[in-house]
Amino acid sequence: MTLTVAIPRIEIAPGSHLTIPNVSWVDFISLLEELGEKRHSRLAYYQGRLEIMAPLALHEKPNRLITDIVKAILECQERDWEDFGSTTLKQPPLAGIEPDSCFYIQNASQMREYKNLDLNQSPPPDLAIECDLSSKTVIDAYQAIGVPEVWIYSNNQLQIYLYSEQGYLESNQSQIFPDLAVMSMIPQLIQKAYQVGTRQMLGELKAQLK
Repeated sequence: MTLTVAIPRIEIAPGSHLTIPNVSWVDFISLLEELGEKRHSRLAYYQGRLEIMAPLALHEKPNRLITDIVKAILECQERDWEDFGSTTLKQPPLAGIEPDSCFYIQNASQMREYKNLDLNQSPPPDLAIECDLSSKTVIDAYQAIGVPEVWIYSNNQLQIYLYSEQGYLESNQSQIFPDLAVMSMIPQLIQKAYQVGTRQMLGELKAQLK
C-alpha cells in the first residue's frame, strides 16, 4: 500500500531531517511558496532530491556568533559586505539551498541595491555558513550554485570548503581571510562568547585586530 501525504503536513522533530526522492523543480518552488519564510525548517534541493531539515534551537546561537565575528573582522579590515542571511539560493532546475547565513564580500558593492536575489543576474554569495549540517544534498547544491567558500561549524570545529569545478576542496585556510587562522579562531571565539558574553568577546576581537 502506498501512503500519500502532502509535504507541508509532514512534521519532523528538531535535530532531524527527511530526504524525499523524485521531487520536481516545479514542486520544490511550489513548496517554498506554500511554506513561506516564517518557519523553523530549512530545505535543500539537488537534482530531484529534497531534504527537509529541522535544526535544534541551540544551533542558532553559533550561527549568529559566527556572523557577528565575520562582520567584526570585515569592519576592522575596512571591507564592505552585504548580509543576505538565509535567503534561498536557486539554480533552476538543478539546485536550491537555504544557508544559515551568507555574505557578499568581494561582490558587496554590486549587491547593495538587490532586494530579491536572482542568480541569473548576479553572482552567488562569496561565503555561506552552515551550523551542525553536512549532508550530501547540501554540499551538492552549493557546488551546483558555485558558492566560492562554504564554512561548516559542528562539534566546536570549523571546516572550510573551497569551490572547484571538480568538487569542494577542504582547506585549513580561508580565501576570504587569508591572513587569519579562522579555522581555529572561530571555535575559540564562540567558546569565549559562552564564557564572557558576546559583547566582550567581540570587543576583545576588534581590539586585537586593530
